[in-house]
Amino acid sequence: MNSKKKLVIFMPSIEGGGVEKNFFIISNFLAKKLENITVITADKSYKKYFNKKIELIMPKSNYWHNKGRKIKYCICLFLLFLYYLKNKNFLVFSFQANIYAILFSKIFGLKIISRSNSSSTGWSKNYLKNIIFKILLRSANKVIVNSYEFKNELDKKFGIKSVCIYNPFNKLETIRLSKTKNNYKFFKKDKKTLKVINVGRLTDQKDHLTLLRAIRIIDKKIQIKLLIIGRGVNKKKLENYIKINNLQKKIRLIDFQKNPLKFIRLADIFILSSKYEGLPNVLLEALSLKKFVISSNCPTGPNEILSSNKGGLLFKMGDESDLAKKIIFYSKYKKKLSSKTRYGYKQLFRFDYNKNLNKYLKVVENYL
Repeated sequence: MNSKKKLVIFMPSIEGGGVEKNFFIISNFLAKKLENITVITADKSYKKYFNKKIELIMPKSNYWHNKGRKIKYCICLFLLFLYYLKNKNFLVFSFQANIYAILFSKIFGLKIISRSNSSSTGWSKNYLKNIIFKILLRSANKVIVNSYEFKNELDKKFGIKSVCIYNPFNKLETIRLSKTKNNYKFFKKDKKTLKVINVGRLTDQKDHLTLLRAIRIIDKKIQIKLLIIGRGVNKKKLENYIKINNLQKKIRLIDFQKNPLKFIRLADIFILSSKYEGLPNVLLEALSLKKFVISSNCPTGPNEILSSNKGGLLFKMGDESDLAKKIIFYSKYKKKLSSKTRYGYKQLFRFDYNKNLNKYLKVVENYL
């Protein structure tokens, strides 16, 4: 299918998380269906992940790769402006820095589709910001969100009519990647030890301290090991907590992994402790590997994925005592609770790869 108007996908900072996975999947799918697709990003090192049909616009130097998000936003807005000087007729599809991209598009008379990835709890924190966001989000041609809970929150808060498209999840590919050889020995074949895993950026949003405090509560009650995979600004804070509480033998932190699935495969429980999300891909991955899931009942996504406790267990956000109780409860009733894992696995059809990718295609085609 050909499109005369060009499509520019705006993603200034690529950081290797669930948002980025969706970004690559959606961009490459659209490149197979449409002509004239350009991606603007500040992260040159991810060049190999894109379909060869995609035109990439990025800084010539790798210097910007380790800079902060806002610097990358400015660099990419400048690149978008240079692109505009040469090509007046194009559609913007923003995956990040949405408010910046919408403002740019409105100034220069461009149509824009904005994809919001996480609950407004994380980025809309005061009255003035809310007014600005309301004005700009209403001026976008289409706002896409990734869960119905998120849609209800955003529509009510900002008076818009967003559209929900679930993350396009490839269950078979997830299972295949999980089978990659893994020589990491922290999770030994020990049936008596409960093996727990968490994967996510080491930031306040992911609230790893609540998870660590829960492990401290149950340290003497059951045999348990926790592996946390990720990188971020809170690494030292978490390492200090582990050391001060003498939990080095029970808890390990390892850096970001390109394939965390081979580690998730070795665990008994996946725990998400976040303060807010959008639709956390990592829960879909854990369920596809038939791991029991315990998640904070944060806005938005976990409750929807776990079908209100039918597909796992939800704990009160930021409450380490509640989380500790849920972990101990699982350790006592593993067999009975396996029905929840089966239910969660069966519900993954909602996030079907092809069905949701075609929904993205339909939205984009409407504005080309």
